[in-house]
Amino acid sequence: MRLLRPVIFAIFFAGAFFYFTTYRPSGGSLTSWFTRPANVEITEAASTNENSLDAEEQNNIDVYRRNIASVVNVKSRAVTFDFFYGLVPEEGQGSGFVIDKEGHVLTNYHVIAEARQVEVVLHNRKSYKATIVGTDRSHDLAVLQIKAPDLQPMTLGDSTHLQVGQKVYAIGNPFGLAGTLTRGIVSSIRSVQEPDGTAIDEAIQTDAAINPGNSGGPLLNLRGEVIGINTLIASNSGQSAGIGFAIPINTAKAVLNDLVTLGRVRRPALGVRTIPINSDLADQMGLAADYGLLIVQVVAGGAADRAGLHGGSERAYLGNVPIMLGGDLIIAIDGEKVEDQQNLAQMMNKHRAGDAVRVTIFRGKKKMEIEVTLGEAKEQV
Repeated sequence: MRLLRPVIFAIFFAGAFFYFTTYRPSGGSLTSWFTRPANVEITEAASTNENSLDAEEQNNIDVYRRNIASVVNVKSRAVTFDFFYGLVPEEGQGSGFVIDKEGHVLTNYHVIAEARQVEVVLHNRKSYKATIVGTDRSHDLAVLQIKAPDLQPMTLGDSTHLQVGQKVYAIGNPFGLAGTLTRGIVSSIRSVQEPDGTAIDEAIQTDAAINPGNSGGPLLNLRGEVIGINTLIASNSGQSAGIGFAIPINTAKAVLNDLVTLGRVRRPALGVRTIPINSDLADQMGLAADYGLLIVQVVAGGAADRAGLHGGSERAYLGNVPIMLGGDLIIAIDGEKVEDQQNLAQMMNKHRAGDAVRVTIFRGKKKMEIEVTLGEAKEQV
């Protein structure tokens, strides 16, 4: 009897399971435990049209539509060596944008650095082999050229008077996702340094999402004009953390002609060696201003020498460093105050060799303005 009891229970439960799941009429099956309505009722939004968009949304759409055909995907192919010194193909990608109907495309130098082959893909998915026309590593800029019909160049704006808080748009190909628009504001204007040590003067910091693949793409203002070239993100993860940087478009415009016509940049040079002056040094030396750059030497035959600027003639020591005193004190260039070598470098970046600038100096106690035609830098002086 003790052995029969488990068998009886097993038969009972098996029979009950069979009854409720299979044999029982459909009106009492498991499918009757829930209901199936004849129709599903959902709440739908009213249909929308362009007239229902607010002004800000409409501007976002307009900026995107006007410019998306001009933004390109730049693919580069390079060859590296592996551990066993074998050739290994390496691919990279970024963004760029068309600047004229001749097919010139502006992008970052680091997007195509060391590339043996470069390909440009337009928004219509058509691909073209690109020629590297010119590069400027010190500004992280490169110009490519493709042969394609009906190109739409972008409008280059002015980055001189950007204000923190201005709205901006970034268009590019983050992670290879073509034609992506992100929006933000100008967060700051500051000098930053790229991973290879290249310095970007007056870089545009923005919180518009910029990710790998955005490099070389345009940063636009509300009117859809290019005000910068997206180039760098500050992030521990390598992805957008709300801190991206763009090269000011004026920096690019200053060198575009040289890049297209010469393939390189004729870096401007004043042709002087200087030391920065502060109030203490000005008192000790009896200078007429407590700021500026004191010329200790002019490069023979250089721009300053040809214009008649004077270097120092009296030997002295600044700490343990020998210098020459008695030279001209530069206090401004084109009316813009000069306080240190960084100021001078920033002003040179706005010009190219052959440009004429107005240099304001003190020669002794006499204030003078001298026009100088900038020479081409052979080396940093």
